[in-house]
Amino acid sequence: MSRGTPILTHRKACADDLNLLVEWNEQLIQDENHRNNMSRAELRDRMVNWIEHEYRATIFEHDGEPVAYSLHREEETQIYLRQFYVDRQQRRKGIGRAAMKILFAEIWPEDRTLAVEVLAHNAAAYSFWSAVGYQPWSIRMERPPGA
Repeated sequence: MSRGTPILTHRKACADDLNLLVEWNEQLIQDENHRNNMSRAELRDRMVNWIEHEYRATIFEHDGEPVAYSLHREEETQIYLRQFYVDRQQRRKGIGRAAMKILFAEIWPEDRTLAVEVLAHNAAAYSFWSAVGYQPWSIRMERPPGA
């Protein structure tokens, strides 16, 4: 990849992208140390349901190769970003920021609040989202069973 901001293209995900989306979703769960324990088949069924009914999946490509994806839902007053993932081999190259610029400028309406959830233990994600303009709005706290 050349120095500077990578030039990305984007497209709406299609049925041919389903295996890649499921693989990346599985890696996202691992990378976030999320407590989701769904099987690959369950993740696939969920992804199919999401993109057929309420979410839009966008694939970002660099030099014709998929490097990232986003999954969002447009609501009346906000855009809820459910998932955002940059391929593990493509991180720390500006891909995430470039993809977010596309979402901000070309895909998401400007008149909506943008919302994303960040796990409390995920300092790297918190740093990234802060760097692209997101600000803390609320803190959800939980008490696990048996605590």
